[in-house]
Amino acid sequence: MRRLAPVFAGLVAAAASCATSAAADPPVATASAELVKLPAAVPSVAEPVSLARFRDHLATLASDAFDGRKPGTRGGKLATNYIKQQFQKLGLRPGNHGAWLQSVPTVQITLANTDTALAIATKSGVDKLAYRDDMIVNNLSGKAAVELTNSPVVFAGYGVAAPEQDWNDYAGIDVRGKTVIVLVNDPGFGNNDASLFKGRAMTYYGRWTYKFEEAARHGAAACFIVHDDAGAGYAWSVVQSSWSGPQFDLPAPNDPAPRLDVAGWLSTAAARRLFSDAGADFDTLRAGADRRGFKPIELPAHAAIRLRSTIRRGQSDNVVALLPGQDRPGEVLVYSAHWDHLGRDNSLQGDKIYNGAVDNATGVAALLAIAEAYTRQQPAPRRSVLFVALTLEESGLLGSKFYAAHPAFAASDTVADINMDAMYLLGRAHNMSIVGYGQSELDAVLERALGAQGRYVSAEEAPEKGHFFRSDHFNFARMGIPALYAKSGLDLLDGGEAAGRAAVDEYTSRRYHKPGDEFHDDQRLDGVIEDAQALYAVGRELAQSGAWPQWAADSEFRAVRDAQHEATPRSAHAAK
Repeated sequence: MRRLAPVFAGLVAAAASCATSAAADPPVATASAELVKLPAAVPSVAEPVSLARFRDHLATLASDAFDGRKPGTRGGKLATNYIKQQFQKLGLRPGNHGAWLQSVPTVQITLANTDTALAIATKSGVDKLAYRDDMIVNNLSGKAAVELTNSPVVFAGYGVAAPEQDWNDYAGIDVRGKTVIVLVNDPGFGNNDASLFKGRAMTYYGRWTYKFEEAARHGAAACFIVHDDAGAGYAWSVVQSSWSGPQFDLPAPNDPAPRLDVAGWLSTAAARRLFSDAGADFDTLRAGADRRGFKPIELPAHAAIRLRSTIRRGQSDNVVALLPGQDRPGEVLVYSAHWDHLGRDNSLQGDKIYNGAVDNATGVAALLAIAEAYTRQQPAPRRSVLFVALTLEESGLLGSKFYAAHPAFAASDTVADINMDAMYLLGRAHNMSIVGYGQSELDAVLERALGAQGRYVSAEEAPEKGHFFRSDHFNFARMGIPALYAKSGLDLLDGGEAAGRAAVDEYTSRRYHKPGDEFHDDQRLDGVIEDAQALYAVGRELAQSGAWPQWAADSEFRAVRDAQHEATPRSAHAAK
């Protein structure tokens, strides 16, 4: 068995201990390396996923009446009630051990003194970095009052400690009690070196969640990530909207990962200013962090900040529905989509509601429409199919993180997860794009489904943005469950790739995580329905077969799955 990265190594033992079964059927064929465009004239497969029902669900969930579907609000409760009622109408069963809802405990942390500033003292004087304009900050530990005083500032490159990559940005320095500044993404992206990590493709080491946890593991008092659009994959305005207002987390007993008292982001301009005040050149040091041999540096600067937060404990709900399998009910295929969004912001002028039509009323609408297709399918699926509408994705994938720790079916009994998040409304496309292409044999299953539609599979355009780690399938993957996250491709029937790219760029810059992400009657739904048909076809193949798709040999998740199936032979599934 190959060596595991430290981030995932601890999951292997847990996965093995809860493994209960696996199957002896031959694996799904590996996806071909060469992707060939199929002619658009090839007839589509049958269309069991209803466009009319999808439209109804989308229009309802994205309406102003749902007030942006923020967990812990009236709008969030309306969303879970609606989803549960729709599952009930379809005749599905409660999927969480006999219950429709899975209660996810939360800690809600709201920064009260939003006039706070990050004070940086250098020999040049004291520079105060302003909240929202220069930096965004929060308390992750759940304390009502936090004070950082005279904390030495350390530049720790990308904030990565990865022994299997022979890389340690914390080597030779003690950061206990200090303020660590790190770069977004990981070293492979920084200098476009294919020999580092996965080159341009972001690894988990590039994710902000990892960076904060790693800083806490080293005893840092605070950590700030320097944002830039290319490395993060989104604009500073997204950081502002996502990190301001109430922030949710799991209570510490439900999530033992280390936590920082002070964690946040710096704009690139603010970072340049801070480094300049300390007599250093940010761009020079940033370039040095891209190369092997980088050494962290303590700047002649000290940080101070006071945070006052209101702390509320509560809960939000995953909604879980089950269609039992006809002759292999103990084996389950999961469809997932998150229902939550950002709610409303009364400080905004004009439109105050973040409706979240694309992100992610589309995914929930598809979840409900696909569930309806399964209830009408003949013959009925041999394996069970679980439909999970997840909460708190926008707050760090918390709903799926909690489900992974408390699953309705053991990870070893879960065939795959098919996740639907932000399904673009672009019109019909010749292709679908797999986020994390090459991670698993699920690529080949989608390739077959698209072939029946006269379409083709493509890899995501910007793997450096780390989208594979930014949606709920990631928490299934961490438990060893092969996960598929595919979106509409950009090769549109009307206008080709240029039109598709322009449409996605327009959505990302003008509507993503903004009040402008709304549903309109004139939006094109033919493409998203074709995508939903393909994802239904993927699940239908897996639910009717005995196949167990595998992770690719170089996937960081494969060893977790191997441990599950070593603990319990696959033939044990046949006895269930």
